[in-house]
Amino acid sequence: MTAKRWREFLSFLKTLRARWPGEHLYLICDNFSPHKHPEVKAWCAAHQVELVFLPTYASWLNRIEAEFAAVRYFALNGTDHRGHADQDGTIGAYVRWRNQRAQPKTAFAVGFKIRHLDYPFKAA
Repeated sequence: MTAKRWREFLSFLKTLRARWPGEHLYLICDNFSPHKHPEVKAWCAAHQVELVFLPTYASWLNRIEAEFAAVRYFALNGTDHRGHADQDGTIGAYVRWRNQRAQPKTAFAVGFKIRHLDYPFKAA
């Protein structure tokens, strides 16, 4: 298992920066503390990377959460794996199956007022 500290997150950001040089990058993040580390913030400011944070307690806005739920439902519930390798194989098989059938999510919340540019933001 890979550690999830600010250094690993910064390494990930550097990988993304190398993949898309010269472009301003926007990353949607949860409020995990390593995402807000001072060295991460400083590096992002110096390298055209903007971290956009989801509101606290709004995990339902995070698209990956739905994918985690699907992995749990289709690959883990009701199973009795003999070990980590067996479990990893089951998860990998599901991810490969899902990726072969993936479609872009372009019609999210069509017709909802939140999609309109004039939708008012009201701070709590």
